[in-house]
Amino acid sequence: MEWLGDCLHALTALDAEGTAALVASLFVAGLAGGATHCAGMCGPFVIAQVTSGLAARPTLTRLSAGALLPYHLGRAATYVGLGAAAGLVSGVVVHGAGFRPVLVGLLAVGAVLMLAQAIAQLATLLPAAPAGLADRVALAAAPLMADARGSRRFLLGLVLGFLPCGLLYGALAAAAAAGSALGAAFAMAAFALGTMPALMGVGLAGAFFGRRFLPAARAIAAPMLVINAAVLAVLAMRAAA
Repeated sequence: MEWLGDCLHALTALDAEGTAALVASLFVAGLAGGATHCAGMCGPFVIAQVTSGLAARPTLTRLSAGALLPYHLGRAATYVGLGAAAGLVSGVVVHGAGFRPVLVGLLAVGAVLMLAQAIAQLATLLPAAPAGLADRVALAAAPLMADARGSRRFLLGLVLGFLPCGLLYGALAAAAAAGSALGAAFAMAAFALGTMPALMGVGLAGAFFGRRFLPAARAIAAPMLVINAAVLAVLAMRAAA
């Protein structure tokens, strides 16, 4: 059953060049969306984890706590797992059933959702509704957030990685177009890595990060997301050819 192996680890659905472009595209999407959308939606979770007793800690400890590496690794693990599952399903459809047009549809969905994110940045509509959801979940998860143990923060990242998020859905749809569990996992790992710098900035600088950098980040992120949508659209056209 060669096709089953392709579903798991082949990088041939989009070919090596296409998969590399997809991975790079999602990394850029993570950078652009992380500085705008993620900083607003996930910022409350980050700040809640670093504020408890932080001022009394030594400087090096504050920097380490602000980076929240276990939390980000947990979130990345969820993204990679979701990507692998989506890539496996799409791989079964593409390699097993021979229905290659599904790749075109997934890339098109990803492109549309990335474009929607860009429009939202230009209109400064994000993150009104998600922020309210984030605040409610942050309140419910307060006991776990107050626990500074790395294992608990890794678990928190795993759980919060499932929060509904338009940017995440767009990245997941695009990653699934890799047509294999491995390819999609790589793509979502790149996306997760791209979202980390902005959230670490929130953890280290708190609300100052948002006030100081968010206006400029919106102006930069919108064209980056438009370019990202264009890259996904080109990949869709290549897959359709």
